[in-house]
Amino acid sequence: MSVDNGLADLRSEIRAFYAGFGQPDLLMAAFRNAALYVPLTEDDRICTHVVGGVRWIGAFTGVEELAGWLAERGVRPDGEYRYHTLLGWRLADCDAGAEPVGVVVDAMSAAPMAFPPKIDDTELAVDGVR
Repeated sequence: MSVDNGLADLRSEIRAFYAGFGQPDLLMAAFRNAALYVPLTEDDRICTHVVGGVRWIGAFTGVEELAGWLAERGVRPDGEYRYHTLLGWRLADCDAGAEPVGVVVDAMSAAPMAFPPKIDDTELAVDGVR
């Protein structure tokens, strides 16, 4: 992992993905090793949002990206930004609970990256059809 807590590696893998030559294993490894900024609720819980029936955690590669996302949600620029810095593997492990949880890195940026939750095929079955 590089001196910037793995963020340069993650940004590089995301750029490679957008350029069309990304490697999924390297992208996931870079995500799991990166120290990301994760916004918190007022009661110090990880902030999540449900989109399309799936719960998502927003994680950011820098304070500027986090501040831009918060500004889109009406948080004043001079307001307090509550966040933790967590390694990507800890966020990926949030998906091990009862409810599927995905992670979006740098939402609202020019190059967001989604790491969807693992969903068991049986969860998708409708009336016995897969």
